[in-house]
Amino acid sequence: MEFQSCVKIINEWDIVAARQLGRKVSKEIGFGTVDQARITTAISELARNIFLYAGTGEICIEKMVEAGKDGLKIVAKDKGPGIRDVRQVMQDGYTTSGGLGAGLPGVKRLMDTFDLVSSVEEGQQGTIITTQKWVR
Repeated sequence: MEFQSCVKIINEWDIVAARQLGRKVSKEIGFGTVDQARITTAISELARNIFLYAGTGEICIEKMVEAGKDGLKIVAKDKGPGIRDVRQVMQDGYTTSGGLGAGLPGVKRLMDTFDLVSSVEEGQQGTIITTQKWVR
């Protein structure tokens, strides 16, 4: 059974809604409490980045089954200004918001796969981050 659900990120409450959806779905799939916390932390960071840097976007959560393994895919999409220097953003400690700078490198560490595509070109601006976690 394929399942996908999306939360539009428009305000700070939407970050909470995305986290709650991620926790609910990860629990249904069979993730343990530690991995549920990792997944909700990753979703929180991705949703917060959409809110802070793009203004609006969405977080989509999808159940996956591959080779008999269950997993979860998270896609964060926005049409914001894009990320000008992806390599810099992926450095530990880098921050433009005055936060701790765990950001996207932290998301990458929490999840099993991480893919970032971003464009700053006019008419094609935006960022898509796709990440996955598999039940152990």
